[in-house]
Amino acid sequence: MTEELPELRAADADRERVAEILRDAVAEGRLAMEEFEERLDAAYRARTYRELAPLTADLPVAAAAPAPLSLRKESAAPAPWAARIAADGTRGSTAGVAVMSGFQRKGRWTIGRRFTAFCLMGGGEIDLREADFAGPEIVISCWAVMGGVSIVVPPGVDVEVRGLGIMGGFDSREDGVPGEPGAPRVIVGGLALLGGVGVERKLPRAEKQRLKDEQRRLKQERRRLGGHPRKELD
Repeated sequence: MTEELPELRAADADRERVAEILRDAVAEGRLAMEEFEERLDAAYRARTYRELAPLTADLPVAAAAPAPLSLRKESAAPAPWAARIAADGTRGSTAGVAVMSGFQRKGRWTIGRRFTAFCLMGGGEIDLREADFAGPEIVISCWAVMGGVSIVVPPGVDVEVRGLGIMGGFDSREDGVPGEPGAPRVIVGGLALLGGVGVERKLPRAEKQRLKDEQRRLKQERRRLGGHPRKELD
């Protein structure tokens, strides 16, 4: 059954519902404490419905629940990216220049449909984790001459790397990772001459903080039920 579930992102409410079923199961003696800890830990770390579904597949749903546990989203549900992709012709930021210096684009900002990063013996940081997008497809042209450009994208964004490196290189590790439905597409191109362009995927700061809070809560839950806390996330 889990193979039929789409790779859709799970919400906090989905993880909480699974955690509640696991708590009921251990209280009723259906799960040993060690297995409960493993499943609860996995629930709080889960990112998709596919990861959550197996955690309760062999457990009955509490009688108080209004309906059987469902980890499917309705196809008509609005994409979470819709609010971050402009549809009104917004221009956004289109360039960043660093000549023996540096530039940063991070936090809440809007990246234009075409963004040019030029770094000559300098460095640039383009952080898209909290950014809005001027369109569904963004092209970032990087020109790194004895310098470097760092691009950070959030989970779910589709990335394609087309750059050329001459005694330098483009990081293509995120190239080809499937994007989420409705997420923007980021195309990275240009030239790295004696320099480099890096692309990495990181969680937004708010999500990282939420995970740390969940980890603390998990430790408290284990203490309450007689378990042993594990080391927090770094």
